[in-house]
Amino acid sequence: MKQKLRMLAAMIAFATAAQVMAQDTLPVKLPEQQDSRLEQVATSPRVWNGITVSHDNRLFASLTQSEGAGLQLAEVINNQLKAFPNDAWNQWDAKDPEHHFYHVNALRIGPDGDLWVMDSGNKGIGTGDQAVTGGAKLVRINLASGKVVQSYVIKAPTLQPTSYLDDVRFNGDFAYITDPGAVGLVVLDLKSGKSWRVLDNHPLSVDHQPIYADGKKLILRDGREKRVGLDQLEVSPDGKWLYYQAIPGPLARIETRYLDDPKIAKDEVARHAKKVRETWSTGGTAIDAEGNIYASDINTRSIKRIAPDGKVTTVVQDPRLVWIDAMWVSKGALWMPSGQINRTPATTGGKPSTVEYPVKLYRLALPIAPSPRDHQ
Repeated sequence: MKQKLRMLAAMIAFATAAQVMAQDTLPVKLPEQQDSRLEQVATSPRVWNGITVSHDNRLFASLTQSEGAGLQLAEVINNQLKAFPNDAWNQWDAKDPEHHFYHVNALRIGPDGDLWVMDSGNKGIGTGDQAVTGGAKLVRINLASGKVVQSYVIKAPTLQPTSYLDDVRFNGDFAYITDPGAVGLVVLDLKSGKSWRVLDNHPLSVDHQPIYADGKKLILRDGREKRVGLDQLEVSPDGKWLYYQAIPGPLARIETRYLDDPKIAKDEVARHAKKVRETWSTGGTAIDAEGNIYASDINTRSIKRIAPDGKVTTVVQDPRLVWIDAMWVSKGALWMPSGQINRTPATTGGKPSTVEYPVKLYRLALPIAPSPRDHQ
């Protein structure tokens, strides 16, 4: 009898999960009250999906192509977007793919103080687009000179036909790059330039459920659910752990020593990946010097803090925080770009855009400091 009850309970749980996954909307109460602590610090006439702030307070942004092609990497000066490092890099040239941006998806100031830019090498995730040879690259730009000083081009077999190199984090001589297009993690040795793949199609890498924002399921232009696997990642301040997740979660982690040695068999690496906790549909993350992970909840317009012990608290919730994407931690503040990506045709089944321009960047004063693995 007990076994039958357990089987029945499992069937009910599965049916309930399937019913939730089939829903196009979820019951969500969006915030109405604005939080007076939020400071609007910049605006943009283009949708952005990430920002970073240099040591001398220069502001840079990556611009998505979801509302049309154009400028991809910019310095934000008095609410004006200036092509960075120059116009040429922001104009695609198929004859010289290694020296022109194809599809910038992420950026950050590295521990060295330089600006590092992730060119995904692909136009979309799960859209049928293919990775472009020479287009997928991690580009290092010296801020003092404004010159590109290094470019790591990711090639086959690390680069798969459907690869979309999404975001990057640093840990000593290594860079970790998420690839939700081919669903796995790319490890790049910054000294040798060699790269390899791990965690390909691992149960903690793939997406297990739809993405919801403001209570609505995200839909591709062709009517299919938008699914995004291994996407966000953060390195613990001591460099021991890599935390990562698909957009809808759950949060997982693995010791970096298993990632950094290409001689370790992929099956052995995969065995050490462990689930940390269930999470939520997340636009972007950041981590502070204490190891607290800040993860946006795009379904409730809030930012939640995940402590090293797994405890979750809400940092801020505000009606203006519409799809907060890749965030940034500076000394004493959390920076939050509102990208409104859930209002673009790429996530609404091709319906007309409802993005409210200009998009905004907010800053919240907090007693925090950046992780030394990110920047000093």
